[in-house]
Amino acid sequence: MDTVLTRDEYTVPTRYWHRIDADRVQCDLCPRYCKLREGQRGLCFVRGNIDGEIVMTSYGRSSGFAVDPIEKKPLNHFLPGTPVFSFGTAGCNLACKYCQNWDISKSREIDTLADAASPEKIAQAADELGCRSVAYTYNDPVIFHEYAIDVAKVCRERGIKSVAVTAGYVCDEPRREFYQYMDAANVDLKGFDDEFYVKLTGGHLQPVLDTLTYLRHETDVWFEITTLLIPGHNDSDEEIDAMTRWVVRELGPDVPMHFTAFHPDYKMMDVPPTPPETLTRARNIAMRNGVRYAYTGNVHDKGGESTYCHQCGQLLIGRDWYRLSEWNLDAEGRCTRCGTPCAGVFEEKPGDWGPKRIAVRMN
Repeated sequence: MDTVLTRDEYTVPTRYWHRIDADRVQCDLCPRYCKLREGQRGLCFVRGNIDGEIVMTSYGRSSGFAVDPIEKKPLNHFLPGTPVFSFGTAGCNLACKYCQNWDISKSREIDTLADAASPEKIAQAADELGCRSVAYTYNDPVIFHEYAIDVAKVCRERGIKSVAVTAGYVCDEPRREFYQYMDAANVDLKGFDDEFYVKLTGGHLQPVLDTLTYLRHETDVWFEITTLLIPGHNDSDEEIDAMTRWVVRELGPDVPMHFTAFHPDYKMMDVPPTPPETLTRARNIAMRNGVRYAYTGNVHDKGGESTYCHQCGQLLIGRDWYRLSEWNLDAEGRCTRCGTPCAGVFEEKPGDWGPKRIAVRMN
C-alpha cells in the first residue's frame, strides 16, 4: 500500500471505520475492510489513515467533467434522451484485471485529479447546461461517498436527479446512507460466479447481490444491471442462464439488463473482443427466462438497443447508438398500441440530446 499520505484542503473525515488496535484502524465502507497503519492508503487510493482516523483525500477533486447521453451510463429507462452531467475521481475499491477505465480507476497519480469543483458548483453547472441529472461515474462513487452525497443533496434542491454508476461493492450501513440521495443506478454485475469475482476483480459476488436486492426491495431507486461479457470467463450459457433466472426470481422481470462487449484492455490484452453473437445469445437467454428488457451494448445493434412492449411486441423506444429514433409511449409511459405500462422513469416527451458528448472544464 502507498504510505505517502498527507492532509490538505481536499481531505475530509469519514464515518465508516473503527480502531483495531493501537497501531491500526479498519475502513468499514466496503467489504475489503482495509486495515491501515498511520499514513497508509487503502486499495481504493483515495481513503487512508491520517492521525488515527480514516479520511477521504479527494473531496472536491475530479478526473474530469462531461455532458453525456443518459443511455451511455447505460440507463435506457430513466429519462430517455436527456443529457447527464458526469464526473468521477480517481481510484477504485475493486481490482478488475480487465478494467476499461483503468487509467482513472487504477491511477496512483494525484495529477489524474486535474479539475476541482464544490458540490454547489457542480449543481450549478448541471443546471446551466440543461442536464436533468448528474452521474457519479468513470470510477466507483462508493469510494467518494461523502463527495457524491453532498453533490446529490445540492442537486436535489435544484430538482436535478442523481445517478450512481457502480459495482455495488459496499457495506450495508453506508449503502443505506448513500442510496437515500440517489434517484437511479446502474449496477455492474460482473459475473455470477464467486471464483470469477475473486480471480478477476479481487472481490466477492455476494455483496453485489446484496446491493441489488436492497435496491429492489428497500428503496425507490430506479436501477438497471450491466454485465460485460468476457470470452471464456463469464459468457457461458450456464452462467448467463443462472444469472438471469436469479434476477427474475429475486428482483423481478422489470429490471433491465445490459450485456456489453469486452475489448482487450489493462491486464487482459490476450483475451479477444466479445463477438456480437455472444451478446445476442445472452439477450435471448435473458428474455427466455423472463427478463422483459434485455439489451446489447458496445456494439451497433439497433434491435438489441431498442425497447419493446413485453405484452404486444410493439417497438416502444427505438435507438441507434445513443440517438432515439422512435417513441411509442403515451404521456404516462404506456404502450400506445395496447396500453401496457413500460417500467421506468419517463417524462411526457423524450429528450433530444442524442449521441453528443461535451467535455466541461470547471476551472
